[in-house]
Amino acid sequence: MSRHNRGRHELGQNFLVDASVIADVTNLVAAADGPILEIGPGDGALTRPLSRLDRPLTAVEVDPRRAKRLAEDMPGHVTVLNEDILFHRLRSKPGVVVGNVPFHITTATLRWLLAAPHWRTAVLLVQWEVARRRAGIGGASLLTARMWPWFDFTVHSRVSRHAFRPVPAVDGGLLVVHRRPTPLVAEREPYQHFVHRVFTGRGYGLREILTRSAGVPAAVARDWLHAHRMPANALPRDLTAEQWAALWATVRRSAHRPSRR
Repeated sequence: MSRHNRGRHELGQNFLVDASVIADVTNLVAAADGPILEIGPGDGALTRPLSRLDRPLTAVEVDPRRAKRLAEDMPGHVTVLNEDILFHRLRSKPGVVVGNVPFHITTATLRWLLAAPHWRTAVLLVQWEVARRRAGIGGASLLTARMWPWFDFTVHSRVSRHAFRPVPAVDGGLLVVHRRPTPLVAEREPYQHFVHRVFTGRGYGLREILTRSAGVPAAVARDWLHAHRMPANALPRDLTAEQWAALWATVRRSAHRPSRR
């Protein structure tokens, strides 16, 4: 193993070395418009092919030695910043964000990314199970449900753990995120508060959770589940993005409906 592929343990570095995966990532970025922001370029396995797209590219690398080496090796339209991505403030308006995200900061990085403005597409290498959960495969996570009205998450492919050096314990997944041009929900804060109450609420199935923990009238919960052909014992993780938006719209309407005397 070369010294360039020896990731620093405390930084959670597992470098991408598989040429076919690198090509997949590059092609996905090439299909998206605008300047590029790369998370954690390491030794530049992705940075070099991305630089050949001849678009403004900013690479944010936390390791000072690697950042210095990479900056010395890049053409003029590539900017390398020695910063922690979790504290990075966007200096421009990237169209696409790309990165081989260190597995131990995947959730924190996604939270940072989903709060960042301007970008329209993200192409991220993350843990396989994280990619599945973010895309709602086998059940969505709370983070996904909270952000679904504004972002669409899809899994492009599974990536063998042997595509990395050092070889991690689990496979990776290529997750593609698109910012929706038109959100499914208008009110972000109240919607997200509602989703949190539902996900963390107690009850046997969604019908009971909605009535006991989220304050939804029993008749409204029953009728919504029936209309969407959902069993009463369905769980919050079973809902799709569109179903969450429809449920929120129903709850909002019921809250503003005059009570009968």
